[in-house]
Amino acid sequence: MRVSHESTVRQSLREYGRGVAGGLIFALPLLFTMEIWDAALMISPEHLLLYLAATFCLLLLYNRYAGLRGDASFAEVAIDSVEELGLGLVVSFAILALLGRIGVEHTWPEIIHRVVMEGMTLAIGVSVGTAQLGASESGDSGGMDDDEPDCGVTYHYPAQSAIALCGAVLFAANIAPTEEVGKIAREASVGALVAILAFSLLLGLGVLYFAAFRGSNHHLPEREWTWMTREIITAYAASLAASGSMLFLFGSLPAAAPGLFVAGTIVVALPAMLGASAGRLLLQLEP
Repeated sequence: MRVSHESTVRQSLREYGRGVAGGLIFALPLLFTMEIWDAALMISPEHLLLYLAATFCLLLLYNRYAGLRGDASFAEVAIDSVEELGLGLVVSFAILALLGRIGVEHTWPEIIHRVVMEGMTLAIGVSVGTAQLGASESGDSGGMDDDEPDCGVTYHYPAQSAIALCGAVLFAANIAPTEEVGKIAREASVGALVAILAFSLLLGLGVLYFAAFRGSNHHLPEREWTWMTREIITAYAASLAASGSMLFLFGSLPAAAPGLFVAGTIVVALPAMLGASAGRLLLQLEP
């Protein structure tokens, strides 16, 4: 991840933030897959360790030949791979807990199995995300600071809102038709739904204004709190609209049960928010 060697604290945090977003982009559907939840409880500890070792080898290979500069030492490659593996496990634990797939009712072996099963794919996504999704160093003025936006910035609110909606639909359409949404929505408490909503907003804020994603210098307005608040609210509104529309079109949840439908909409809005923020930056060309 290139965050342990010569990076500043802010650069390191941006790398971690981009890694989290990259991991979720590539692995979020698996976090909503019931078969993975169940398979994690049936896999033997030996196979789980083999899976972990195989993933670590893949991270070593990727970081050696694609993720780091060509003259990186084996120690740098190994350190980055360990960091990515650890971040994948941490994000896996957080999302599974947020979705109610692990909790006090589960034993530690069950929690460990589910976290490791989901965390391995997340770790690979973390590695790819940090290496491939960032802005170029020469134009890296993103993040939550008072810097002026890049001189090549192009911003048109209706157009950017439409792209955010497109990204939200793209992500929501992969999750909304599944039975897992109904299961999570039925079992989620009000507190859990509030936590999912808050995490969705923080995820959008991090992707748009903190992680220095590719395209952020060109497609975002000035980084003042009034502008940022409007962009986050717009992205989440697009996410809710995309989520509700997909659930209605696919008939995944009964619209006659408004409480359940609202809960499902909030659940699907989590991946949709990732699409509305990261997708907005990645789905359009830089000028």
